Amino acid sequence: MDIKKKFYSWRDPFLLLFGIGLSNIGDWIYLIALNLIVLEMTGSPLAVAALYILKPFATLFTNIWSGTIIDRLNQRNLMVGLDIARAVLIFILPSLSSVWIIYAVVLLINMGSSIFEPASMTYITKLIPAQKRKRFNSFRSLIDSGGFLIGPALAGLLFMAGNTYMAIYVNALTFLGSGLMTLLLPQLHDSTLKQKNLPDLSLGLLKEDWNVVRLFTRNYPYVMFIYFLFSLMMVMAAALDSLEAAFSKEVLQLSDTEYGFLVSIAGVGIAVGAVVNTVFAKKMTTSILIGLGALFVSVGYIIYAFSTSFNVAAAGFIVLSFSLAFANTGFHTFYQENIPIKVMGRVGSIYGLIEAFFIIVATISIGVTAQLSSIKSAVIVGSFLMFLVTGALCFISIFFEKKPGAQDLEVEYMKVYGK
Repeated sequence: MDIKKKFYSWRDPFLLLFGIGLSNIGDWIYLIALNLIVLEMTGSPLAVAALYILKPFATLFTNIWSGTIIDRLNQRNLMVGLDIARAVLIFILPSLSSVWIIYAVVLLINMGSSIFEPASMTYITKLIPAQKRKRFNSFRSLIDSGGFLIGPALAGLLFMAGNTYMAIYVNALTFLGSGLMTLLLPQLHDSTLKQKNLPDLSLGLLKEDWNVVRLFTRNYPYVMFIYFLFSLMMVMAAALDSLEAAFSKEVLQLSDTEYGFLVSIAGVGIAVGAVVNTVFAKKMTTSILIGLGALFVSVGYIIYAFSTSFNVAAAGFIVLSFSLAFANTGFHTFYQENIPIKVMGRVGSIYGLIEAFFIIVATISIGVTAQLSSIKSAVIVGSFLMFLVTGALCFISIFFEKKPGAQDLEVEYMKVYGK
């Protein structure tokens, strides 16, 4: 009876994880296949690099208004609609002959993803009981690492069996499958949200919602400072990752095969970290997960930055990828515990907007630094800056956990704002 009860209590979370897993695998297939398609069409590495800039630009275009609709619509239905829309857009990509039209469609796909992420976080927080969130987030890290490993491998098999366009079609099917999985989940209507009386999207409504985020940030600075520091760490990781291929090829003098093996080692590190994380995460505090996890991510980058051989670089990749599983679990749990559901979409969207802006600035800055000095010095400076950020994050997160009332923000928020 207990086993049956436990199965039903985890049925919806596992359906959600399965949908997330399908999307993650599809994302990797899509990324690799699209890179090859654009490279084949243009013969320009710069044209391929432009694909990576489209993601933060998509966030800039959407997150200024998306939080307003996320917090007022049914998140499950919104997620299903976004999955289907992205599946349709991906399905038409192989029929496009102009690289500029491909960029436009990819921008729309990324805009859908930018809306989907905060919407799914809000839905997950509603669906998963507080006592199960840490375990769920550890399973999510495992699913993410599985996508990192399975996606590229499946893409390779599809390339061998057919061509890059077949991989794109399979990716469209993974998004469709994810949408169908989400349809099986409960709608979780919130009676406090008058969804039938949704106000028109206007500048006045946007200003009102931006002010809610501003007031929440001012009233709960510890929560948002930790959120900001973790986002800053991810910004710096994205900037450092933009030089990964150049560092491996030009500084470490690795062959294409060795570089591919190095990336695979990172995938193994993430997978092992995620497995260990599922076993021990529940026994660790959220502050330890987010603080020490983030700190050791930066330590891994420092090892990588000072590496002079494949073995040392691999050690750095293992440390940072292993630690990332713990840091992500800690951050997701912290986010769910400390951001009220009523404003989760708006807070996530506005801070996502800020993060996207910093990613663009940081990526350009580290690229210019590498051009003016050297790739190695740019990576070293970036990794030490990340170490300072994660050191502050580790200290503040542990200090914050001792603050009274940290888990009662939902009640406090309703007293202050009432909506």
